[in-house]
Amino acid sequence: MRQNISRGRRAARLVLAATLLALVAACSPIMRYSGYAPTDDMLAEIQIGQDTRDTVAQKVGQPGIGGVMEGSGWYYVQSDWRNRNWRAPEEIDRQVVAISFDARDRVTNIERFGLEDGQVVALSRRITSAGPQPSIMSQVFRVLGQFSASSFAN
Repeated sequence: MRQNISRGRRAARLVLAATLLALVAACSPIMRYSGYAPTDDMLAEIQIGQDTRDTVAQKVGQPGIGGVMEGSGWYYVQSDWRNRNWRAPEEIDRQVVAISFDARDRVTNIERFGLEDGQVVALSRRITSAGPQPSIMSQVFRVLGQFSASSFAN
C-alpha cells in the first residue's frame, strides 16, 4: 500500500511539473520576422556612381517595394515582431534601406533607417456615408418581410 501512495505522489508531481512547463511555454513570446533588408556587408559591395539597378539587383536582390514614380528609389523593409499572449504584437526592430538612383539608373545614395528613426504619421481617413446605418435587427426584419406564402408553395 505504501508503494501505491508513493506512485501516486510521483504521478501527481509529474503532472504538476508538466502543467508548469506548459504554462511557462505558453507565456514565452513568439517572434515573427517579415520582409528583407540587405546587411551592411552586402551594401558595402555597391559603389555609388558606378552600380546600376541591374547590378544592385544582382548584389543584394530585388526590393519588395519600389518607389511610386518610375525611376525613383528602391526600398527594402524588414520588421521583427514579438507576440506575447493576448497582447497586441509589438514591433521590436525595423530596418529600411533606401537606395536612390539618378536619371541614368546609377546609384546616388544608400541610406539605412531603424525603428528609432521612424515617426508616427497620422493618416487622413475620409469615410463617406449615406446616413445612419441600419441596425442588425432591422436588416433581419427587412429580409424576413420579403418572404410571401407563394414562395413557400413552389
